[in-house]
Amino acid sequence: MALHDVLGKIMGQPFYKIWGLNPDLIPPTSYTIGIDTEDMIRKKVAEADQFKILKVKLGLDTDKMIIDTIRQVTDRPLCADVNQGWKTREEALEMAHWLAERNVSFLEQPMPKEQIDDNAWLTEHSPIPTIADEGCQRLVDVPALKGVYSGINIKLMKCTGMREAKRMAELARSLEMKVMIGCMTETSCAISAAAQLAPLTDWADLDGALLIDNDIYDGMTVINGNCILPDRPGIGILRK
Repeated sequence: MALHDVLGKIMGQPFYKIWGLNPDLIPPTSYTIGIDTEDMIRKKVAEADQFKILKVKLGLDTDKMIIDTIRQVTDRPLCADVNQGWKTREEALEMAHWLAERNVSFLEQPMPKEQIDDNAWLTEHSPIPTIADEGCQRLVDVPALKGVYSGINIKLMKCTGMREAKRMAELARSLEMKVMIGCMTETSCAISAAAQLAPLTDWADLDGALLIDNDIYDGMTVINGNCILPDRPGIGILRK
């Protein structure tokens, strides 16, 4: 990220412009609703009022309660991050159909990454796309994921940085796979770097800097759920 930032500053351009990308094409970012009690889930959904899509953490025996609670207060699209929580293909497929009926757009890492055949079977039969997260780390992983998942989730903290992330997105596209750009709990430094290549993706999950109170950078902002990149050279960050 530092090398891309300094190169962009030498060239006097934001990195999305160097790559020829349009920041207006960045998908709206999801906002994460963690596993919690019914009252806390309602509170978190209310606090996420500006976001167009919510990312819901699942994978325990409270899955249906969480979704039903959210659906009591909003009909906004959801995406489900199961974090390898479902253990059998039968359970995963039953939940995929149940979630599809409740306007869930895709499943992120539904089963353990080691269950390659089960994940492939689910992808073949699921009514909604499946996305590899823990199952996708680096560029070298992507070709073998074709047919196992519908798409991949790219995180700079896993793949070593912006250059490899862009190559992963381009390779996945060439394999006719979906692409998601994700994050850990990060400052606006990493979030702004990831956002530079977000126009290449179908889905964005770039809320990491919104979940902390010690962000020392000013960079990408979120307005009405949309990711707004500043017109600054490099990755677009300033120290607060």
